[in-house]
Amino acid sequence: MIERTLFSADHQAFRDSFQRFCDKEIAPHHEAWEEQGYVDREVWRKAGQNGFLCMTLPEAYGGADADKLYSVAQMEVLSAGGFSGIGFGLHSEIVAPYILHYGTEAQKQKYLPQLASGEMVGAIAMSEPAAGSDLQGVKTTAIKQPDGSYLLNGSKTFITNGWHADLVIVVAKTDPAAGAKGTSLFLIERGMPGFEKGKRLKKLGMKAQDTSELFFDNVKVPAENLLGGAAFEGKGFICLMEQLPWERLQIAIGAVAAAQAAIDWTVTYVKDRKVFGQPVAAYQNTRYTLAELQTEVQVARVFVDKCCELVAVEQLDTATASMAKYWCSDLQCKVMDECVQLHGGYGYMWEYPITRAYADARVQRIYGGTNEIMKEVITRSMGLGGR
Repeated sequence: MIERTLFSADHQAFRDSFQRFCDKEIAPHHEAWEEQGYVDREVWRKAGQNGFLCMTLPEAYGGADADKLYSVAQMEVLSAGGFSGIGFGLHSEIVAPYILHYGTEAQKQKYLPQLASGEMVGAIAMSEPAAGSDLQGVKTTAIKQPDGSYLLNGSKTFITNGWHADLVIVVAKTDPAAGAKGTSLFLIERGMPGFEKGKRLKKLGMKAQDTSELFFDNVKVPAENLLGGAAFEGKGFICLMEQLPWERLQIAIGAVAAAQAAIDWTVTYVKDRKVFGQPVAAYQNTRYTLAELQTEVQVARVFVDKCCELVAVEQLDTATASMAKYWCSDLQCKVMDECVQLHGGYGYMWEYPITRAYADARVQRIYGGTNEIMKEVITRSMGLGGR
């Protein structure tokens, strides 16, 4: 195996510390959280108290001014452990960075320390019943009123952290006739009149992750809740495009870590499980299948580690991130399927981690932009764009 050079000793020490946190605060409860459909709110507060939320934020806003590789290590621990109910990544490395990069100073001061402490849980609302990967197709509107406020109307679906969320970045059209140029981002707080949360959605996998519908019925949004202030009205689509490479790489990071964990579980299982008097690992088909999977995961890891190096110096481009997202999530699903097969009937039993991992993996090819959309992005970078 190729030795990883991505992480320093400090990164590794952090990984070990976060692993201990997971062993104590997450692992004993995750199965119960899957049954109830959401994680206990207390785990957010404990994570904040231990400095495990929004680590890359500046210290002035409650973070640790850490580089992104600390977040990469955290994502790998969560994915390898099968802790798919924990929405820390989206909260810390998608929601908080939007506010940090585009928010006014007042918005940063108001929201970032509460996100870092776990007092607030963050979500971002892009997808709608009729608009998923196509962000230009968003129908939710935020129409400016004579007093400078906005009237927000519409609905969102498949929103991670949506049920727990105290703060939601909502993608809406401030100028419905202007296409992408009419898109803006709004900071919507729990309790705003007209903002309602729908039912928690029951999913194939990621059963402990609270995913919900959100509804906006004439929500009066103060002008100061337009992300970035007046200068950013109509610039929401640009902000979304700038942040998508890192979001998509996060999916690839999780995919590789989960795939490696699945291989490790399977190697242990086939050594112990006997068929016709000998271990499953004794059969050539088993060994060759695992050799092929390990090779492909090793290739993926080297590529993703390189992408992590690029994102750390802000040089990761959209097409490369799209390659990582589509290829690694496709590979993740392939690995899970083959490893379930090698587990035999036990691979279909929910008590086995490989079964949960199989169910959790499928959405990776869908969210963050479907893999078909990723291929479209890649072809355009090659000068092969369609209509």
